[in-house]
Amino acid sequence: MGLSNYLTGILNFLTLALAIPVIGAGIWLSQRHDTVCMRFLQGPVIAIGVFILVVSLAGFIGSCFRVSWLLWIYLFVMFLLIMLLLAFTIFAFAVTNRGAGHALSGKGYKEYRLGDYSTWLERRVKNTGNWNKIKSCLADAKVCRDLDNEYPTEAAFSAARLTPLESGCCKPPTACGFVYQNATSWINSASPAADTDCFAWNNAADRLCFDCNSCRAGVLENIRKDWRKVAIINIIVFVFLVVAYSVGCCAFRNARRDEYFSNKAPYR
Repeated sequence: MGLSNYLTGILNFLTLALAIPVIGAGIWLSQRHDTVCMRFLQGPVIAIGVFILVVSLAGFIGSCFRVSWLLWIYLFVMFLLIMLLLAFTIFAFAVTNRGAGHALSGKGYKEYRLGDYSTWLERRVKNTGNWNKIKSCLADAKVCRDLDNEYPTEAAFSAARLTPLESGCCKPPTACGFVYQNATSWINSASPAADTDCFAWNNAADRLCFDCNSCRAGVLENIRKDWRKVAIINIIVFVFLVVAYSVGCCAFRNARRDEYFSNKAPYR
């Protein structure tokens, strides 16, 4: 067996081993959690795990036993995966090139505006169906639960380094001029028309500013940061896949050559 076949077999064995815990994680999510967030996650996790398992199995068997048609399927799927990964990485950088927090005088936290982000992302969170799922996730995660204990005074809250979700979803915009009671309870001002989010604020623990555009902007800021990290990781994965694909091409060539000589052998 050629070196390329060994390398392809080893690479696919490693990814095959990786697929098993991925599938297990998806099954664990489906059995242990029943929230909207977990139901949303479990399907893609299981699907990704099964996809990795099938592709890796084809590559492993094809390279170790020199089955050229399996290697052909493996290389075809790998090529599609490389192209999709490249397209997604470019897209991720394109839609996350806008957006940032706005510093406020005398405040430790920043505030976020929906219009600062890409139109594509903005449309996603403005969609009622999408946003209802996100709100359910925010409620399940209890993103605002600990703020009252962490920042018991107005001075402590003003100096707080709030996350984008905490800044956008757990308090009214500063422009509203609401009077502080505690971190998640505010008294409505006499003229709250400085921002449309002022009318969306509610002191109920399961509502707060979850219907505010500032909350949508906070979610997008999290997405923007996460997608940037994912895009960088994708570049590393892309290089790995290109190397694996190149080695796989050599293994495929070896398998085809062996089949050719095997078929010619009786006529020698």
